[in-house]
Amino acid sequence: MDAVVLAGGYATRLWPITKHRPKMFLPIGEETVIDRIFEGLEGDDRIETVYVSTNERFADDFRDHLAASEYEKPTLSVEDTTAESEKFGVVGALAQLVDREGVTDDLLVLAGDNLISFSVSEYVDFFESKDAPTIAAYDVGSRERAKSYGLVELEGDRVVDFQEKPEDPKSTLVSIAAYAFPAADLDLLESYLEGDNNPDEPGWFIQWLQAREDVYAFTFDGAWFDIGTPESYLDAVRWSLDGETVVAPDASLADTTLGSNVHVMAGAEIRDSHLDNSVVFPEATIRSCDVRDSIIDEQTYLENIDFSGALVGAHTTISNGE
Repeated sequence: MDAVVLAGGYATRLWPITKHRPKMFLPIGEETVIDRIFEGLEGDDRIETVYVSTNERFADDFRDHLAASEYEKPTLSVEDTTAESEKFGVVGALAQLVDREGVTDDLLVLAGDNLISFSVSEYVDFFESKDAPTIAAYDVGSRERAKSYGLVELEGDRVVDFQEKPEDPKSTLVSIAAYAFPAADLDLLESYLEGDNNPDEPGWFIQWLQAREDVYAFTFDGAWFDIGTPESYLDAVRWSLDGETVVAPDASLADTTLGSNVHVMAGAEIRDSHLDNSVVFPEATIRSCDVRDSIIDEQTYLENIDFSGALVGAHTTISNGE
């Protein structure tokens, strides 16, 4: 079988942090979001080629990233868009990739911005046992949160009802961005799009598909983070670090205290400050600050500031001038 890692979004809700970098490259502990996915795919011998679906704007970033990595399976597949307004939608982009790359095998599809705690191999085992379209489902524990996803109703492992973004969800079990399709079903992507259906969210395709044939759900416990906002990114960092801190060997700290879940990257300089639940990118300088629940981008200079819940873009200077 083959796999697709969806990495074509522009992550506008995380700007300015992701204005000039794919959000899949955001660090989660010592790894990036997407490298955690690549590792799982690399380790399963049933998966042959991993297509990394991205856009023209970030294509060179992915080329450089893959060239510097030790992964053997990923190959770049570039959609012809450079801005959010030009996107084909997830289903549209997936159908184009299947056609562009001539995919004819069973296909595993994973979002490159999701952190998942289950193993890829366990998911593929389940899919092969069903030999039918298979989604992954997770209990988000909140009906309000469930409104943002595809609501899944099951009888055993079989999906008996699927509602994309329901206004009044009756449960909290939702579909996450992990899908597996038998080769025989790949043509249905085009059939769906030709019917003038929603090309943007794969949940609409699953809802359409479930009305036509059996669809199964692989349910899992543990953790799942849909990294689309600063809050969800910091939640993923918090889960990964589990109260610990990560400080690059060449970062410089003096008269500084670090609380829980802090990641300080290479070349950062921090003086007379306190940090808690925050990520500091390379070459940032922080002096006499209290930083909480914040993301500080590279080559930023902060002095005499208290921050909470902030996103500070690269090459920014903020100082109280005391």
